[in-house]
Amino acid sequence: MTPTDDATESLPASIHPALASALKAKGYDRLTPVQMEMADESRGDADLLVSAQTGSGKTVAFGIAIASTLLGDADRFEPAGRPLGLVIAPTRELAIQVRRELGWLYAETRIETATCVGGMDMRTERRALERGAHLVVGTPGRLRDHIARGALDLGALRAVVLDEADEMLDLGFRDDLEFILGAAPEGRRTLLFSATVPRGIAELAGSFQKDAVRIAASASTEQHADIEYQLVLVRRDEREHAVINTLLDSDSAGALVFCHTREAVRHLTARLANRGFSVVSLSGEMAQSERSSALQAMRDGRAHVCVATDVAARGIDLPNLDLVIHADVPSNPATLLHRSGRTGRAGRKGVCVLIVPENRRGAAQRVLALARLTATTRAASGIAEIEARYRREILDTAISAAGPDEAEAAFVAELLAKAGPERIAAAFLRRQLAARPVPEDLSPLPVADMQARRPRRDAGNRDESDPVPAREPRKPDMEGGVWFTLSLGRKQRADPKWLLPMICKAGGVSKRDVGSIRIDDTETRFEIAADKATGFAERIGRPGGVERGIVIAPARPAKPKSAKAGKPAKKPAHRGKAEPADRAHARKQKGKPKRPG
Repeated sequence: MTPTDDATESLPASIHPALASALKAKGYDRLTPVQMEMADESRGDADLLVSAQTGSGKTVAFGIAIASTLLGDADRFEPAGRPLGLVIAPTRELAIQVRRELGWLYAETRIETATCVGGMDMRTERRALERGAHLVVGTPGRLRDHIARGALDLGALRAVVLDEADEMLDLGFRDDLEFILGAAPEGRRTLLFSATVPRGIAELAGSFQKDAVRIAASASTEQHADIEYQLVLVRRDEREHAVINTLLDSDSAGALVFCHTREAVRHLTARLANRGFSVVSLSGEMAQSERSSALQAMRDGRAHVCVATDVAARGIDLPNLDLVIHADVPSNPATLLHRSGRTGRAGRKGVCVLIVPENRRGAAQRVLALARLTATTRAASGIAEIEARYRREILDTAISAAGPDEAEAAFVAELLAKAGPERIAAAFLRRQLAARPVPEDLSPLPVADMQARRPRRDAGNRDESDPVPAREPRKPDMEGGVWFTLSLGRKQRADPKWLLPMICKAGGVSKRDVGSIRIDDTETRFEIAADKATGFAERIGRPGGVERGIVIAPARPAKPKSAKAGKPAKKPAHRGKAEPADRAHARKQKGKPKRPG
């Protein structure tokens, strides 16, 4: 949205004047459907049960809804004492985000806010509560702790908001919510916001709300109208390669990649960092300081990719986040909608990419159908497409560069005279390419063929943890090549497609300098061109040259097939019962005297 001079006139007259001014200053010339519903003055001070998707602008919506309840007819708050309003959110990040949003919305009312969230210093929170706050925002567990210890008095409370109530129930906070609502005055107003209204939410509303007005802001497909969905089909062992290439072939300023498990987050984050991406991660095992640091790195542009689990990314709102990648297929439509709702927010466009192995195509399409979403099916971006993109970007960089200024002119002339334009252009090209991650080599998988293709029986029945068969060598042994070993093999699901970029990066060589790659059970042998082998050996010996936990070293000379060539082989000793012919020979020899010596 962009500020307009008549923004205040275009907003509903029922909005509190102080909030209308803040909305105008922020550039709101129109409201989202849920915000319009909350501005309807016919609701009065009724309890509300609202279904609204993530990214629909519901924080501003309930800020508008409770303004008259908290302020009454006043333009500003009196000095703070016991809290008048309470907002409960499922995660620390969402609680902090809610406080930030309501801070600018209520700026002209001189509101005092406090947060009570897990992972923060309770003593600091307690001192803030003692100083007084008009509004408290917190997570269920920490709010309950403060109430139980007498630090948080809800006696003056006028309004309670439960944000993403369905998520709080899924995370096991029902007992905490019941405790908090039980400590609040019976006459307070209760607003319950939830993406869906399952039985648990309906029961909670029935127990703690009075004649609640049920509001369905809009359908989920409407909420996601600004998101373009793409389904990228890949082979089972190439999901991570497709994630890398999707990131490389995107214009996004910020991307969020979702994985099912913490271990998957750690693994993919390490791979992306090793490939040169500015990446951070979010998972439940991280301390609050680590999570805050990761989010801040995304907000200020030091990181452009965040890898996260579903729970860790609940409620976060990152600026310039225009790409969401599902590295693992979402298990249900609610998960898909929650994940995808991180982009395409408040009128911004976004892209959501599902990386789907062949054998999971049906499951992905079922989840999309249940969520009432349509996705464009396409193949993953390949090396040729990404390298063409690189060339366009490098050319644009060169063309858009300003000419030399007065201080640079003399040295530019010297460079041209001594090196010549072609060598200077080549140096520029090499430096630009070196700064960009190398794309992955993906197996061709035509989308047209996939429409009728069914997974092969052997691939479809093999478990995800089964080792991937070793590929054939990339090319014949190169003449005079030097062999090295790498401490990953078939048991670690080693594959030339991701081993090759790792080898090139570790040793500072190109793909042309790598010969055969032979994968054994516990290690991989590979060949380096003779003229590059010495430099390769030096590079891999430097600290930090290879990923942590992986060892690359010169290979020991291979032993000949027969270690004792030229010597007669010993006959194996017979064990157990003798064959019939042997028994006949033994009978003939029985009774004969032994030869001397």
